Amino acid sequence: MSSSAAVPGKPPATSPGNRRLALVGGSLGNLVEWYDWFVYASFAIYFADSFFPGDNPTTKLLNTAGIFAVGFLMRPVGGWILGRAADRHGRKSALTLTVTMMSVAALLIAVAPTYGQAGYFGAVVLLLARLLQGLSIGGEYAASATYLTEASARDRRGLGSSFQYVSMTCGQLLGLAILITMQHTLTTDQLESWGWRIPFALGALFAVVVFWLRRRLTETEAFTEESGDRTDSARGTIEALWEHRREAGLVMALTLGGTVAYYTYTTYLTKYLIGSAGMAKSTATLVSFTALTVFALLQPFAGMLSDRIGRRPLLITFAVGCTVGTYPIMTALGSASSYWSALGLSLLALVVVTGYTSINAAVKAELFPTRVRALGVALPYAVANALFGGTAEYVALWFKDSGHEKVFFWYVSGCALVSLVTYVLMPDTRNAALSRAEVEADTGRDPSPASAVR
Repeated sequence: MSSSAAVPGKPPATSPGNRRLALVGGSLGNLVEWYDWFVYASFAIYFADSFFPGDNPTTKLLNTAGIFAVGFLMRPVGGWILGRAADRHGRKSALTLTVTMMSVAALLIAVAPTYGQAGYFGAVVLLLARLLQGLSIGGEYAASATYLTEASARDRRGLGSSFQYVSMTCGQLLGLAILITMQHTLTTDQLESWGWRIPFALGALFAVVVFWLRRRLTETEAFTEESGDRTDSARGTIEALWEHRREAGLVMALTLGGTVAYYTYTTYLTKYLIGSAGMAKSTATLVSFTALTVFALLQPFAGMLSDRIGRRPLLITFAVGCTVGTYPIMTALGSASSYWSALGLSLLALVVVTGYTSINAAVKAELFPTRVRALGVALPYAVANALFGGTAEYVALWFKDSGHEKVFFWYVSGCALVSLVTYVLMPDTRNAALSRAEVEADTGRDPSPASAVR
């Protein structure tokens, strides 16, 4: 599984051609990974009846949201296994493995039997597929965040890493586009009986193309430097990560507010507009699609801004906006009566969230040395997501079902406040050196192999 970055005859990893290929390969693969991950949430309103009998629609969504959250519980395991693999065997090999696992999981969901066909066995298949997706996505975030950051020029790491959320959001948009198309070509009965299987089958096919593309990627210079040190047996291990436990704690704290806000205004937004604002399914889906399109376009601009002014100003702006703005925005969305009012409020929320999403991958990668960078990004991020991001929708529905929906708004604000304190106290990571070449540029001398590279 070793990397092949320095193969004779290949252009260097820092060449413009390979930087472009890295951006495309990392981003497109990430797009397909997150398409498969999010399409579950997008189509849950149509397949909930297929796996869970009963008359209460909120209870059915709670069941599907529960399985959605279970996928997050596997993300720390995937982050540990695949983060370790990325640090020991290369970012490229980990990226190839994650997309393979996601393809298999999508195919399982596409062929899962319904409750009418096999009782609760279909729900078990659904659960197993989400567990596999959790393993995959737990490693995908770290591998792609590390790869996109390391493969970018030093003064453009904010821009390069911003494409992680561009591709994540485009994956969600692709799922929503397919949903909108199917809503206009199939009846509701057709969508609920068999149409919901189509996007999962497509996801499995998309992954085959991405697998081929990722096989052509060149390993990053930062990893290639480290891979030559055969004496470092602790590379990519929990032991090595423990040496950087403060940074791991920072990743969890800075992720807390961002992940809750992101999932609130993306995956949960459509259900909230349908269930609380009383909006038609097709209108709510269109609101989400339009808002997410603008959101994706904003990411590179915010990433470039962070390359000029630093990461902390954007993070602090996000946290302040989310802390004070969540309650009024969500309250207004709950009574939105038209497409335009819902779109305006959704865009306002996502502009605020951009302060986190556009640069969080770079910030996390810049906190760790190369030998434990992927694991350092993966494990604490996955734990924070399992505890807070993956449960956001479930918590929101639980409060709604208990008659205290607005308590959830304060919950989101409180999570953002914890992250705000973290952003204020943490150092800015924009100027961190990620490779020995960058250390040499800073110090004017050739660093030894044992030098700590940030």
